[in-house]
Amino acid sequence: MHVTVFGATGGVGRNLMTQLHEEGHTVTAFTRDRARLDPDAPGLNIVEGDVLDLDAVRRAIEGSDAVICALGMPLFNREQLRTKGTSIIVQAMEQVGIKRLVCLSGLGAGDSWSMLPLRYRWFIVPLFMRRLYDDHEAQEAVVRASKLDWTIVRPSSFTDDALTRTYQVGFTAALPSLTYKIARADVADFMVRQLGDNTYLYASPALSH
Repeated sequence: MHVTVFGATGGVGRNLMTQLHEEGHTVTAFTRDRARLDPDAPGLNIVEGDVLDLDAVRRAIEGSDAVICALGMPLFNREQLRTKGTSIIVQAMEQVGIKRLVCLSGLGAGDSWSMLPLRYRWFIVPLFMRRLYDDHEAQEAVVRASKLDWTIVRPSSFTDDALTRTYQVGFTAALPSLTYKIARADVADFMVRQLGDNTYLYASPALSH
């Protein structure tokens, strides 16, 4: 499968690049700075550009079978790049005729808010993460309103731990067994697996160790 990845140089994005290659996929990585990627990596095509440039995004996805959106921004950023960039990606996909989109969001967005521990809902999010969640919720609204075959992925807090493939998926309530943390490698693993699995089509599964 030919997959275009947006956010390829971020923490989840780099794991996506590695795992897509290991699974035998051909990858187009869209980035603002091609120097942050290995130009000699096998099966990799690098497109440099701005995710807010519709023509550049459209060129990057042409010929692809699916798109993975893993856009990220610094915690206190006000630009809502996730929402704006995802809107451009969706528009380009609808114009080109590519249907499958796997989009990274976060646990706590939308109807998963009640699944967050109390310390997140009453302290961490209001003080430090409100802009991030506003961006994710607006981003999700863009995806849901699209004509695409989408899956929105809602992981808990990231770690840099090794790949386990033993994470919990699709829970709908807070569980005592959850750590509310998950390795970026496991998030990437789940997102890659959605390319060939429609279990969570038009759904927003939660992920956590």
